[in-house]
Amino acid sequence: MKRRATAVLLTLVLGPALSPAAEEAPSGPDQKEWIRLFDGKSLDGWVPKIAGYEVGENFGDTFRVENGVLKVAYDKYETFGNRFGHLFYKTPFSHYVIAVEYRFTGDQTKGGPDWAYRNSGIMIHGQEAATMRKDQDFPICIEVQLLGGRGDGKPRSTANLCTPGTNVVMNGKLETAHCVSSTSKTYDGDQWVRVEVEVHGDGAVTHKVNGEAVLTYEKPQIGGGNVAGFDPAAKKDGRLLSSGSISLQSESHPVEFRKVELLNLVGCTDKKAKNYKSYFEKSDASACRY
Repeated sequence: MKRRATAVLLTLVLGPALSPAAEEAPSGPDQKEWIRLFDGKSLDGWVPKIAGYEVGENFGDTFRVENGVLKVAYDKYETFGNRFGHLFYKTPFSHYVIAVEYRFTGDQTKGGPDWAYRNSGIMIHGQEAATMRKDQDFPICIEVQLLGGRGDGKPRSTANLCTPGTNVVMNGKLETAHCVSSTSKTYDGDQWVRVEVEVHGDGAVTHKVNGEAVLTYEKPQIGGGNVAGFDPAAKKDGRLLSSGSISLQSESHPVEFRKVELLNLVGCTDKKAKNYKSYFEKSDASACRY
């Protein structure tokens, strides 16, 4: 009787225990399942590539995790020295939404170019880190440029488009300018900003800032300049980019990322499967579970 009374009391206090089936029940088809690319604890799944160094060499502990935040820092640099760097995620993606929450902190590192003041980026549809040459400055990719205001009252948008070794189509025409500004407002100081990028293979790409669309283009493709030290075999001008690497940028100003997450739009599209999702736009039959 004592055991039964105790069990009843625990049920009243804690609620009924979940059955294994309930604990493992799949989420509904409309519930979005975001993947945490940054786990808040380590750089597991990520690899650095810094200009002048081999893939995997994290010069000056540039990329690090402190207090649950992914930091890009330069306190171990004497001067920047054109050591442009990128932190690559291990898996390429094609159709997805990538989201980061970032903020700029502190002062720019000595020797950093003026244009790199409060400047970073999310690189999408990029070449793999392993295909970059030792002295290559940027991966051939599409850059979602992240900028912070200078605090001078002048507009300086974020989630802009830059194109190292690439071009895009905008308003029906090939856009060859290296950078195109978004319509976002200016974010001064060290406030956190959320940027999302909707990527639909070699189709439309949309940049959003705090939920608001600020830039759209399509048909990302290899072409143009603004990238140096690359292997010519990696730059086939005119080739559409339907997938590729994702990386975070190091351009001489300290920046922090508290969240890096991805919603994959590729998956099981069979409604009979346990893991069917209504938002999948590209089918992967091998992913289905019944």
